[in-house]
Amino acid sequence: MFVHNKRLQYTVRVAAPNPGLANLLLEQFGGPQGELAAACRYFTQAVSEDDPGRKDLLFDIATEELSHLEIIGSIVAMLNKGAKGQLAEAVESEAELYRSLTGGGNDSHTTALLYGGGPALTNSAGVPWTAAYIDTIGEPTADLRSNIAAEARAKIVYERLINVTDDPGIKEALGFLMTREIAHQKSFEKALHSIQPNFPQGKLPGVPDFTNVYYNMSSGNDARGPWNEGADWVFVEDPQPAVDGGDGLATVNVTEADVQVLKAMASRTASDASSDPKTGADLGAGQTV
Repeated sequence: MFVHNKRLQYTVRVAAPNPGLANLLLEQFGGPQGELAAACRYFTQAVSEDDPGRKDLLFDIATEELSHLEIIGSIVAMLNKGAKGQLAEAVESEAELYRSLTGGGNDSHTTALLYGGGPALTNSAGVPWTAAYIDTIGEPTADLRSNIAAEARAKIVYERLINVTDDPGIKEALGFLMTREIAHQKSFEKALHSIQPNFPQGKLPGVPDFTNVYYNMSSGNDARGPWNEGADWVFVEDPQPAVDGGDGLATVNVTEADVQVLKAMASRTASDASSDPKTGADLGAGQTV
């Protein structure tokens, strides 16, 4: 059961309306790194989680992400207040109203017209939110790593949003949200490493012949470091197919009847390498038949 407290988790103070900034902030409302995506990701993980500690953690953070969605949505609504009233009451001339909405050089006018100045479930480019943002796979050692990465990406987006506004109240609120991403990363890290072992993910071990092998697949200016050298690694300078020792060809066993059918199809669709047919491209280039 959810119970909504009508007060925000963090006080929002907006100095003045700014539709352009509102549009950018939609990235954290309906974007891939946004609060709705995070809330849905952690909530769906929590529902299926059997470990009581992780279940509680995921429900707590999922619910907090919803409160962050409310903060972002409230900021967007406040930043659009002027535009919302102007659009509704037409207090400016058409030209002046258009200039006020498009002054930020982005799609804030589209957002204002389509959604009436309210926070839309889109990213800052107007792309609708999608459940494809949720990458849960149902294995905690994989999902927790994904959660850590998601919080890291969200922190970076908040940093960028902080850098594009000079509104002190918004900077402060965004700083709080950015900091909570750090706290969530720490919680997910602790939860991940409370599972031992947690690498490799899942149950099956890797094939020993390939687990600690680094293939130099892009030759030229090769860089070496702890990711491909040292006692843990076998560095293969010039890997050639196939690394399993086979011939690198794909084969399949088929019935004798299928063999005959496949031979017939190959014969029917065979290329004549000696031909030089005139094509539409030749005719289009002015060549005569």
